[in-house]
Amino acid sequence: MIIVGIVAVCIVLAVLAFFVPRLSRHPERGTQRTLGAGSRAGGKAPGILGRIFSKPFRSSSKAVSRSGAAGRRTRGRMPF
Repeated sequence: MIIVGIVAVCIVLAVLAFFVPRLSRHPERGTQRTLGAGSRAGGKAPGILGRIFSKPFRSSSKAVSRSGAAGRRTRGRMPF
């Protein structure tokens, strides 16, 4: 269920970044801030469990960043 949510957020951010690149930065940063908090909370688990619990949040944050950047990059390549 969480994977579907992250995919939906990435799609929304990519579309938002394509149509309104400047306004897409704020939701992207908010999403990254939320995922960063989850990563920090998961990282407080002892030993290897900390890495295991924080990894999904880190990879989700990377995906959100890439989807926003891809939308802005695609918009920049358009001929109009």
